[in-house]
Amino acid sequence: MSLAKKSLPAARLAACAAALMLLLGGCASSSYDPNPTRDTAIGAAAGAAVGAAVHGSNRTHGALAGAAVGALGSYIWSSQMAKQKQQMETATRGTGVQVTQTADNQLKLEVPSDISFATGSARIAPALDPILDRFAQTLLENPRTTVRIVGHTDSTGSDAINDPLSVNRASSVRNHLAARGVAGDRIAIDGRGSREPIADNATEAGRARNRRVDIFVGERAA
Repeated sequence: MSLAKKSLPAARLAACAAALMLLLGGCASSSYDPNPTRDTAIGAAAGAAVGAAVHGSNRTHGALAGAAVGALGSYIWSSQMAKQKQQMETATRGTGVQVTQTADNQLKLEVPSDISFATGSARIAPALDPILDRFAQTLLENPRTTVRIVGHTDSTGSDAINDPLSVNRASSVRNHLAARGVAGDRIAIDGRGSREPIADNATEAGRARNRRVDIFVGERAA
C-alpha cells in the first residue's frame, strides 16, 4: 500500500476533529441559544463523522460507534441549566464567587477562600452558608443534574496535609447540600491538594486564589 493511502484515514480523522471543535466551540459561545435536542444531534453527528473516518472500510459500524460516543460523551445546556446559572449569578453577586458555563456545558461555581474556609480548616465559613442553601434549592428544582465538588489548597504545607484537607473541604460542601435535601448519590467529591493552581503561589494574593472549592453541575441528555 502506498504512503498516500496509509495517511488517508489520519487525514479524515484530522478533518473531522477540526469540524467537531468548530461545532462544540459554537455551542459554548456566550450567544449560544440552548436547545437540548439540537445539542444531542450535533454531538451524535460529529461522533458519527469521526467514527466513520476512524473505521474507514466499515463505515456503518464506525458511524454508529462514533454517534454513541458523541451523544453520550457530553452534557447538554438546557433551559433549566440556563435558569440555574442565572439564579446562582443573582445569589452570589458581590461575593467573589465566579459562576460560568464550561466548554462542555457544565455549570461551574468557583468559590474563593475568603468566603469558604479559614486557612487550614475544612469548616464552612458563615458567609458561604446562604450561597450553598440557595444552590441546594436550585439542585432540588433540577433533579436530573449531578454535582462534582473539587477542593483545592495553596502550596503551603506538604501533600500529606493538603491532600486530605482539600478532600475534607469538598466533603463539607457535600454534607451541607445533603442536609438541605440533595440526594448524596448525586454528589461526587474530589480533592486535588495544591496540584492545580490558578494563580502564582509565590504571592499571598495568588495563594488566596488557589485556596478554593470548584463546584460543577452537569445534565446528561435523557
